Amino acid sequence: MLEVQGITQRFGGVTALEDVSFRVAEGAITGIIGPNGAGKTTLFNIVTGIYTPTSGTVHLQGKNVTRFAPERLASLGMVRTFQNIELFGRMTVLENVMVGLHTKGKSGILASSLRLPWQMAEERKLRQRALHWLEFTGIADLAATEAGGLPFGKGRLLEIARALALEPKVILMDEPAAGLNSRETLELAHLIRKIRESGVTVALVEHDMELVMDICDAIVVLNLGRKLAEGTPREIQEHPEVISAYLGEG
Repeated sequence: MLEVQGITQRFGGVTALEDVSFRVAEGAITGIIGPNGAGKTTLFNIVTGIYTPTSGTVHLQGKNVTRFAPERLASLGMVRTFQNIELFGRMTVLENVMVGLHTKGKSGILASSLRLPWQMAEERKLRQRALHWLEFTGIADLAATEAGGLPFGKGRLLEIARALALEPKVILMDEPAAGLNSRETLELAHLIRKIRESGVTVALVEHDMELVMDICDAIVVLNLGRKLAEGTPREIQEHPEVISAYLGEG
């Protein structure tokens, strides 16, 4: 589904990533882990078109998408969520998800302003699709709630629902469990499996090792901007260099 080849990222004299390569298998849940400062979020920013790498390439289903803008990647089926939740706080939960459907609508400003019959029919259709994704993520009862008033955990689910509304091929999640309590993390694990079962490939950056080891099919470990290891959860747990990076030589 996704292939990263020889990604290097330099910011001035600082090398954030150096020659990082790995693959995300179609239909799998792949975790990307590493200590703080390992380059995980920088890598996600490159893959999703926010940063342009110094060198290296990103391929989506065999297509070179290295310099594609985020909105173009979204239209090709790659979406992401952020470590810090990005919502439209003064819009309702339902409206937030409808915004995520912007690539599915054909109405322009004029048609929307005049409330033409075909535009209103399209809006009803988008509303139903948005409600489907709220039901999928378990927050349909909050559809009319203003997003800015949501508890943190529900806001996280809303961000995921909005990303899924684009019906992506692959979703990248940047620390989805950050700020969640143990119950919410268990619910998130269930949701991520449900997303995979629906046919969407998942890649996630995460610090919650219990969650990563529980749900991931494969794990990539970064340390100091380099790929340290790659393998199954069991292989990563037993990898001596990974243990050293997380726990120290002793």
